[in-house]
Amino acid sequence: MKTRDYDIERNIGFSVLTDKAKDLLNDAALEILETIGMRVSGERILEKFAQRGLTPNAEGIIFIPRELVSWALSAVPHELTLYDIAGNERMKIDSSNRVYFGTHADQLEILDYKTNRARRYSLSDVELMCKLASNLENIDFVLTVGLTDDVPSAVQSQVSFIETCKYMQKTINFSTNTIGALQEIIDIAAVVAGGKDKLIAKPFIFNYCEPIPPLTHPVESTEKLFVSAENMIPCVYMPYCMMGGTSPLDRPATLAQCFAEILAGLVISQLAHEGAPYIIGSMPSIIDMRTTVGSYAAPEFHLLVAASSEMADYYNLPFYGTAACSDAKTVDPQSMSEISYQLMTTMMSKANLVHDVGILDHCNSVSPAAVVLANEIINSYKSFNRGVVIEGSGDIDLDLLREVGHGKHHMMEDNTLTRFREVWYPEIFSRAMTNKDESDILGQVTAVIDGIMEKNPGSALPPETLEYLNSVQKKYLTP
Repeated sequence: MKTRDYDIERNIGFSVLTDKAKDLLNDAALEILETIGMRVSGERILEKFAQRGLTPNAEGIIFIPRELVSWALSAVPHELTLYDIAGNERMKIDSSNRVYFGTHADQLEILDYKTNRARRYSLSDVELMCKLASNLENIDFVLTVGLTDDVPSAVQSQVSFIETCKYMQKTINFSTNTIGALQEIIDIAAVVAGGKDKLIAKPFIFNYCEPIPPLTHPVESTEKLFVSAENMIPCVYMPYCMMGGTSPLDRPATLAQCFAEILAGLVISQLAHEGAPYIIGSMPSIIDMRTTVGSYAAPEFHLLVAASSEMADYYNLPFYGTAACSDAKTVDPQSMSEISYQLMTTMMSKANLVHDVGILDHCNSVSPAAVVLANEIINSYKSFNRGVVIEGSGDIDLDLLREVGHGKHHMMEDNTLTRFREVWYPEIFSRAMTNKDESDILGQVTAVIDGIMEKNPGSALPPETLEYLNSVQKKYLTP
C-alpha cells in the first residue's frame, strides 16, 4: 500500500464567497426550510418529526423551523476520522482543512487502459481499480456503487462491496441500489472489522446517498440516512441540483436550494440518531441545453462546488466534493484539460473528501489511466499549493545570497544539496533535454498499472477474513 508522505498544504489565498454572502446563503436556506418546506417520505422519519410537533401538510410538505436546524448543527460531530480496512487512521477531517481524493471501484463502463476504449464493467475489474487506488499515494478511498454488468442487479451493491473489501487496503465509500442492501453491507463490514463496536470506533466505510431535487426527500433517501445514523456510519448527503432543470438557472438561488436540502438531510440524520456523523455533499451543475446532459465538467459546476465547500466550512462540517472528471469519452486533450483545472480549484478550496477522480463520459465510465495521470497532477499541485509562506523577516534568508555573491551559482551550496528534493520531480510527465517526436505518456501509464498488478497478487486480507467474504459472496451469486 502506498500513501503520501505529507498532508496537502493549502497556503494559496482562494475564495468564492464573502463572509456576507455566506450569511445571506444560510439565511436563504433557512427561509426555504421554514416557508417553502421539504417533501419528506418514510414512516420512521415522519414519526420522528411528529415527536417534534411537525407533520406534513396535504401535499406531504414539512416546514422545518430554524431552531431545529440549530439543534442538529449542535448535535452533529464536527470532526471525522476514517480508517482503512486494517484499522489504521487514514483520513482526519478537522479544522486543519485537509483534502483527500477518491475514485470508483466499479462503474457502468471501464476505459481499458491499454486500448483507451470503453467496455462494460465486470466484477473482475474491481480488483484492478482497488489495487490501483491502494498503490497510488494520492488516492485515499474508492466508491463502490453496485454497477457491475455481470452481477444480478438485486445483489450488485453487496457483491461489489465484498469484492472491494478483498482488494482495497484503504477506506471504502459505498452506495446501494436498495435500502435493504445498506444494512447487509454494514453487517458484512462489522464482521470484517471484528465487531460492530470496532466498526463504529474505527469506521473504514462511509455511505453515500442523495435527495431528489428540487426539495424532495423520498423514502429511499430518508431510510438510507436513518440506517446509516442508527448504525453510526458516516453518511454523505449530496443533492445533484442541475441549474435550468432541477434548480433555477441562478447561482445564488441554486446554492440556497442545495443547502436547504443539505440542512434538511442533517436534521433527518440527527432525528434518526443524535450525534450521528454527517458529511455535506453538493453537486450544483448545469443542464447543457444543446445536449440535455448534466455536465460533470462545466466550469459553473466546479465554481459552485468550491462555493459549497466554503459553506460547509461555514457550518464547520466535512465536505464531499467532486473533481478530476470529464465529459469526454476517452483520455484525450479535453479530458486531461478538464481534470487539471478541477484539481487545481478543488485543492485551493475547502473540500475535504473529493470523489470521481478518473470518471469520464458524464459519469458513465472510469478510466484507470486517467486516475494515474490525476495522481501525477495532484503531486505537482501539492508543490504549487504550498505557496510562499513569509511570516517574519527570519523567513527571508539573505545570507544565502551573500555567501555566493555576484555572477556565481548555487549548484554546490549546502542549501541546494540538502533541499533540492523539496522540488517536485515528475514520474510520468517529461522534462527530458530532448523530447521525442510523439507522446509516450499512455505507454508509461500502462507500465505503471501493469507494475502495480504484478507486484500485488491476490488479496492482502487475513485468510480467515477472505474466506468469510468469499462464502458470503458465493451465497449472493448462487441462484
